Amino acid sequence: RVLDLEGHYLLPGFVDLHAHFGGDDQGVPAEYPAKLWLAHGITTIREPGSFNGNAILVAAPRIVPYVGFGQGHDGPFLDPEEARNWVRTVARQGARGIKFFGAPPEIMRAALDEARKQGLGSAMHHAQLDVAHWNVLDSARAGLTTMEHWYGLPEALFEDRAIQDYPADYNYSNEQHRFGQAGRLWKQAAAPGSEKWGAVRDELIALDFTINPTLTIYEATRDITRAANQPWFEDYLHPTMENYFKPDLSNHGSFYLEWTTEDEIEWKNNYQLWFAALRDYARRGGIIGAGEDAGFIYRMFGTGLIRELELQQEAGFHPLDVVKHATGNNARLLGAEDEIGRIKAGYKADLILVHT
Repeated sequence: RVLDLEGHYLLPGFVDLHAHFGGDDQGVPAEYPAKLWLAHGITTIREPGSFNGNAILVAAPRIVPYVGFGQGHDGPFLDPEEARNWVRTVARQGARGIKFFGAPPEIMRAALDEARKQGLGSAMHHAQLDVAHWNVLDSARAGLTTMEHWYGLPEALFEDRAIQDYPADYNYSNEQHRFGQAGRLWKQAAAPGSEKWGAVRDELIALDFTINPTLTIYEATRDITRAANQPWFEDYLHPTMENYFKPDLSNHGSFYLEWTTEDEIEWKNNYQLWFAALRDYARRGGIIGAGEDAGFIYRMFGTGLIRELELQQEAGFHPLDVVKHATGNNARLLGAEDEIGRIKAGYKADLILVHT
């Protein structure tokens, strides 16, 4: 077919590096996020550990499945060989990659080494309980290909401490504590432009390490009232998700029972340091990706990735760089740069048509 596209922009389909189908606790059918992703131009997703077991029998983006490390395992891995066996098993079952949260260093090294041998991708949300003995730099040295969010990067930049400066009564299981103190971490790290930052940045770049910041998923921390009243909620927010988003410490990410102006200001300042680190990383040749992690903290599927692109522009990236992050960069990370991420003869016809 030949189409007259005068008055339109043509873009490659977006690739979402962090796209959950929603958990069983949220009560949404798998077709709900799938349709929203497609409606927002997302034609490929990396699904980093699905919490929704529903079969996909509807139109959906292309799915690149990453299984959660240890998912389906009866308990923590006791030795490196046990971890290697698990990696080999999920590779045979069709996983394309693994998402890690944390484990003892010897287990992490064995699992990442085996993942590389099996041709699997790797991603990691560096859990705050583990970063004191395993941060982003340790992961990259062991072969991790991408970090999610920003956890573990400030800790790799500590100069005068080895552990986060948390209050004595800090309780990680209390998400009011967890997210409130997370907004105070970047100011504890070496500043972008410092000697320490430069050394960490340059080593990560040399290791071909990708940062997938998911700026969008934490934005509610800067202004919770704005986040709770997004205009598209009226027509598109699923009722069970609306209920899940309400303040409730039993729901992940619904932590703002006593969220204060002080917390919001800390997070606004946290974002500025985070922005500066991302800008400098990219300027020196580091790879930045794009993902949304929607389904939590007042972030809805599809609109989350669009907001991620807006926030990356706020961070100082040119709009064309932002588009590249969500297309070519993400395709490269998934090993699909010869199929998607560009408009080119022979590539898959994943295209977005935008009226000017």
